[in-house]
Amino acid sequence: MVDTPVSPHAALYIRVSTHDQEELSPDSQKRLLLDYASAHGFLVSPVHIYQENGISGRSAEKRPAFQHMIADAKSQAHPFDVILVWKFSRFARNQEESIVYKSMLRKNCHVDVVSISEPLSEGPFGSLIERIIEWMDEFYSIRLSGDVIRGMTEKALRGGFQGRPPYGYRIPYPGSLPEIVPQEATVIQSIFEDYVQNGKTISQISASLHQCGILTARGTPFEKRAIRYILENPFYAGNVRWNRTESSTSSLKPQEEWIIRPGNHTPIISQTLFQQAQHKLENDAVSPYSKPPSLSRHWLSGLLKCPFCGSSLVSCIRHRKTMADTYSFQCGGYLKGKCLHSCYAAESLLAPAILAALSDLLKTAPDVSSSLVICSPARHSLPASSRSSLLASLKRLEQKELRAREAYLDGIDSKEEYAAAKERFRLERDSLNRLLESSNSCPPDPSQVPDLSGPVSLPELLGSPLFSMEQKNTALKSIVRQMTLYRDSRHLDVFLRL
Repeated sequence: MVDTPVSPHAALYIRVSTHDQEELSPDSQKRLLLDYASAHGFLVSPVHIYQENGISGRSAEKRPAFQHMIADAKSQAHPFDVILVWKFSRFARNQEESIVYKSMLRKNCHVDVVSISEPLSEGPFGSLIERIIEWMDEFYSIRLSGDVIRGMTEKALRGGFQGRPPYGYRIPYPGSLPEIVPQEATVIQSIFEDYVQNGKTISQISASLHQCGILTARGTPFEKRAIRYILENPFYAGNVRWNRTESSTSSLKPQEEWIIRPGNHTPIISQTLFQQAQHKLENDAVSPYSKPPSLSRHWLSGLLKCPFCGSSLVSCIRHRKTMADTYSFQCGGYLKGKCLHSCYAAESLLAPAILAALSDLLKTAPDVSSSLVICSPARHSLPASSRSSLLASLKRLEQKELRAREAYLDGIDSKEEYAAAKERFRLERDSLNRLLESSNSCPPDPSQVPDLSGPVSLPELLGSPLFSMEQKNTALKSIVRQMTLYRDSRHLDVFLRL
């Protein structure tokens, strides 16, 4: 009995990039690859035809079909013996990645990579020619990328627009200037006015848009980062911005490398309003590692700083059975052995001095006195009707965590950025869970709570026992950016958000 020889199986990898005008279309590549497979006795299953359109070959991590093919090749089923490509440049235009993947496929998976238009001879000479082809492909990609970047940079320097227009604009036809979408422009104007003139926070603006059912251009709710991106985008004030991020990692470049020029499109807001928003964003900026007010132990948490290392002063609470709890503060760097200077201060001495300083400021500085008078925030008892919105916020938080994880796995975010995002999400979840717990508690008896719904001065609010630590911390942070404590000289520098 004679055994019938088994025909080898082949996979086809087809890739078309948007900038290469000399390459064949996907259908042409597929036809040539199938003809080659048939002429050489390879069997090709439709499930092992991997195709990508409009994707660069410089990075394998950003090619999903390529990664799917590699995963199939590494599987125990060993579904194919060779990968056919029209040119080696279709497999990769990064010589280092090309060598790594080809070596892994040949040694570990017993899968070869064959270019049907670039035949190679056996032996060392064939390997040398293959390396030369890979080097030429990478050189071509780098040179082409440089030409494209130079052309786009020159266009940006002349105020030309390139890319997808932001929310509020549209491109009526190819090559035209962006034109305003009236309904979306109204939303943009309200975002800037609410933030600058009406004193709303980014979170409040996001919640307001969500309640009104207003969605982004992609049909998703306006999250805080979307609001911040709008507030930071000079396009709405008539300028174009270019070279802001690294194309490979999406990370921000140094601001001095950005190109910002007057554009040729119609602005939605004035330059004055945009600059006011930038000034407020700078004053409102907080560290990504800072805790939200809901987790603050004391109303001074996150505001007191060490003058030597810049670390925050950590609040320490001492519980007593027969007396009220007492607080003290110490440099976080000192507690961890990273700072040699002690900044210990007792709340009993520090808090009265700060309240007295704020009271004096009300009397001696009329220009800032109005900023120190605020409306009393809602008390910490949460109506049961807010539970649905809190549960929805937790659901959105899960989606944020999933997107952050995908961005890390796709190589968009670094390990450090992903760790920082996870910490922020953890703090936000803890805050939401605390609010949910408070929604289950019984609200206080209105007859036992004085009416403080009108304007209240900041010193009165901070000294009143009727407000929670969270409310006091939120009110103080809305006006004070930080306080630097000089313990030895018994001096405190207070920096206001004005």
